This record gives sequence, structure tokens and C-alpha cells, in this order.
Amino acid sequence: MDESHLRSLESELSAEGVALDDPVKFYLKEIGRVPLLSTEEETALARAAREGDEDARRRLSEANLRLVVSVAKRYVGRGLQFLDLIQEGNLGLMKAAEKFEPDRGFKFSTYATWWIRQAITRAIADQGRTIRIPVHLVESINRVKKAAGELLHKNGREATAEEIAARLDMEPDRVRELMQLSQEPVSLETPVGEEEDAHLEDFIRDESAGIPVDETGRQLLHRELLSVLKSLTPREERVLTLRFGLEDGRAHTLEELGREFNVTRERIRQIEAKALRKLRHPSRAKRLRDYLEE
Repeated sequence: MDESHLRSLESELSAEGVALDDPVKFYLKEIGRVPLLSTEEETALARAAREGDEDARRRLSEANLRLVVSVAKRYVGRGLQFLDLIQEGNLGLMKAAEKFEPDRGFKFSTYATWWIRQAITRAIADQGRTIRIPVHLVESINRVKKAAGELLHKNGREATAEEIAARLDMEPDRVRELMQLSQEPVSLETPVGEEEDAHLEDFIRDESAGIPVDETGRQLLHRELLSVLKSLTPREERVLTLRFGLEDGRAHTLEELGREFNVTRERIRQIEAKALRKLRHPSRAKRLRDYLEE
């Protein structure tokens, strides 16, 4: 990267609100020394990396570090410092270098961008918040925030949920839900009162409540699970709902379900097994895994 390209990149980052302190400038100069790859070089390295060549994987990643910077700048101001965003994006880049299949016809940069975005948005969800929100919800929340900001700039006032919904072609109730999820939790140790000698927790007593982080995650998981079950047949949905106690908190036995459906225990077992196989399909399992991965 020559001096003019470096200055151009620094100008772009400044326009995005990135503070160009010494560590950032030093990093940009360092990655600028790495030569770009030709299409032929990229393909050869990608094939070698696919076969387990660690050096090829490293070279493929290093040659695309500028791509991480380009993606990371879009996420400034969302809870993580710029260099932290880059670090997380680099992890996604390395994952892309590991999994990329050059013979499928995709450009590496296109493929890697998805992994970089995934890594960065996951880091924002995990580290930038007290309560973890799955990646697909983080992206929806960011869309709502962006639309709200654009409408505020246009109208000079806070946008209503209906206005945001119309702009995004989304239901107003869904917008309200996402806006509520986007609110950072208030610490129970927040001082209250004129003398600030009391704390919010002093006014709250609920022995039955779980830990807020766990409760929120559990509620989100339960809601998503019920949504996934709707993709099954009505009988499969009903069997799993009762077998795992999702309706009344009690796991029903095969005998009980056999009586309800007027079939044998073995038939209920077969229905349950088939339904669980469907839930293991990546399209369904991914929706739940976001809530369960550590």
C-alpha cells in the first residue's frame, strides 16, 4: 500500500468516526506492507489451505487483512473499540481461509466478508452487551437503529415504531420488540435518590426471579423453539411439546401420549424420533444454536 492509498484509507476511517491514534496508524502501515495476491495466486493458496497447508492459510489471510479493516469500520460505535473489531474480524478471516473452496466459483473476498461480518457481530453481541442476543437479531436491531437515525435526521424528531416499520417493511410490533431488546440493562447498583445513598436493587424484591441474563436468554430460546416447532406437522409439534414439558412444565410419558393420540407407545416414539431428526436439520438447528453456543 503506497502513501497515497494509506492516506485515502485513513481519510475514509476518519469519516466513519474512527479515532486514528498511533496504534491504528501503526497497524494500517503494517498490513499495507503485505502484497496483494493475483487471482491465480489466491486460487493456488486457497487450494493448498484447503488441503491443510498452514503457511498457505496464513498467507491467504494476511493478504486480505485490508478487507477486515474495510468491514470493521462499518461497526464503529457499537460497543467495541476499532482495533478490537479488527481482531475479531481477523478471526473470521482465518475461519474463511480454512473453509474456502475455490472451485465453487466464489471470490475469496466475497466468501470472507460473510465470515468477517459474522465474527464481528458475534463479538458485539457477546462482549458489547450484558445480555447475549443472537447474531440474526443483532443485525435486525442494527437495521432498526439505522432507520431510526435516518428518520430522526430527516424529521427532526424521534421516529415512531410505525414510521420505522414502514421504512423497513416490518410489523410495528416487531420493531417495538427489537427496540426493547436493544436497550442495555440498567445496573441494580445504579444510585438513586437526591443523595444517591440508595441503589435500585433496594427497591426490588423478587425471590423467585432468575438471574436476568439467564432469564432473558431462556425466554428468547423458548420463543425461538416454539417458532421452530411450528415448522413440524401439528402432531409432531404436539408430541415434542408434551414430551419435553414445554406446555405445562411436565414431561409427559409415551403412555400418556399414546392414550391422547390413540396409538401405541412405539408409534409415539417413532413420531418423536422423526421430529427430532427434522430439528437437527441445519436450517432449524442454526436458529437454536445461536442461543446455546458459548
